Amino acid sequence: MAEKIQEAPLEFVPFFKSVIWGGNSIYGYKGLPADKENVGESWEISEVPGHVSIVADGEYKGKSLSELITRFGSQLLGEKVMKKYDGKFPLLIKFIDAKDNLSLQVHPDDALALKRHGSLGKTEMWYIIDTDKNAKICAGLKKEITPQQYEQSVKDGSFMDNVAIHDSAPGDVFFLPAGRVHGIGAGNLLAEIQESSDVTYRIYDYDRKDVDGNPRELHIDAAKDAIDFKVYDNYKEPPADMHDPDVLLVENEHFKTRRIIVDKDRHISLPDDSFTVLICIEGEIIIKTGENLKTIKQGQTFLLPAVIKEMYLSGKGILLCVDNNPN
Repeated sequence: MAEKIQEAPLEFVPFFKSVIWGGNSIYGYKGLPADKENVGESWEISEVPGHVSIVADGEYKGKSLSELITRFGSQLLGEKVMKKYDGKFPLLIKFIDAKDNLSLQVHPDDALALKRHGSLGKTEMWYIIDTDKNAKICAGLKKEITPQQYEQSVKDGSFMDNVAIHDSAPGDVFFLPAGRVHGIGAGNLLAEIQESSDVTYRIYDYDRKDVDGNPRELHIDAAKDAIDFKVYDNYKEPPADMHDPDVLLVENEHFKTRRIIVDKDRHISLPDDSFTVLICIEGEIIIKTGENLKTIKQGQTFLLPAVIKEMYLSGKGILLCVDNNPN
């Protein structure tokens, strides 16, 4: 008889990444003492090679996400997810703190990323948690240009004139399909949900230099083949009603994300054939799955195995509830 996975939320040890544009907000947001400077990213759940998440506590403490998938397979991921992604965890979950502007960049789609890098592409979304005054997000093009005009504008330093720039405020949601030019502006703290890929093509980096004083590498030619040069009517998702306790924010072939507001006892049905990721945006919420009780606090991220079909929530706070949407 196959070993059964424990029907309880899994928490992993976050990986804190220091970067040139990083700030000092992530530790405070998570309620942890700081032990690094310029931390721009906290990788919450990852199976990206070199940064595979490790279980933080409980029965599986010290085990890697990869080990759990090997051990429990579809009980953890869901049968369709296992088949679709060949037994790999398909998402990467992060918190991002931008003290300075991130580079303007683009990610390849699955086909181009597979051809060039043997990996998934990167479609992603951002949920804005907190902002400084006048914080901005770059997303999409505001006027149509050709690949040739793109090359010329990068060469003469005018490419930013083509980019759509948006005001950013807590609760805003930006969906960024692969191919969309984008960049996080200074003063944004956000949650990022993306495909499991670390492939980025940098287009413009504000003429910054790395720690050794060298200009940071750009990927002008590689980006040209990845960019979606179309102009779209909207680049920011419609505002979610703060009175709606359970609202769909983003749904695509890679992930589905709901925002759940908890201010009274709630019963939530979970997908039939997918894991679920819970990201606590604010507050403190008690999660009951079967006979298991666990508290998730602001800045924490839990992974619920696919065998968990429902959960009961109490307390007060806001969750992002993410699944792979395999149907």
